[in-house]
Amino acid sequence: MILFVAICRFAVAQVPESAEDISPLLISEKVPSVEITSLDGKQIPIDQVVAGKKTVLLFYRGGWCPYCNAHLAAVGESEKNILELGYQIIGIAPDSPEELKNTMDNNKLSYQLYSDADASLIQAMGIAFEVEEKRKERLTQYSGGKNPGMLPVPSLFVIDEEGTIVFEYISPNYKDRISTELLLAVLKSLAN
Repeated sequence: MILFVAICRFAVAQVPESAEDISPLLISEKVPSVEITSLDGKQIPIDQVVAGKKTVLLFYRGGWCPYCNAHLAAVGESEKNILELGYQIIGIAPDSPEELKNTMDNNKLSYQLYSDADASLIQAMGIAFEVEEKRKERLTQYSGGKNPGMLPVPSLFVIDEEGTIVFEYISPNYKDRISTELLLAVLKSLAN
């Protein structure tokens, strides 16, 4: 019996080796209570960040990724429209708070970015996968030495005021991102 429990725990704790093998949370599931780090280094549970607010929750690979930066900037250009629809925008990456500040400055972002340097939230969301050995050094550098060698599959979740997922866009191809036109259409549809 003890061996069975140990094997089950090991199987649950394993992170997929491929972006195609993730098992993300589904629509109607709640955002888990996992701590993330603000730009000023404070730990705060993500469920508190989204509590009582409709939220666009954007997971990206890091400030070093040109596809991520292009998507962050595109969402930033639509920020006014997103806010008018009643949503806040939260970006989350495995970067350290210092690296997040650089990303905000470089992309002229005004919405909030949070650090998940230890990959605990991306694991809880089911969007984490292990990177090959050659990429681990970059992750260690950008996370301030905290990343265990995992990246999120670039994902966008829309969360309601109760912290429930009402829409998600997840693509294992890191070059594929939801367009801002489609995002705005989804947000408008959810508002009706």
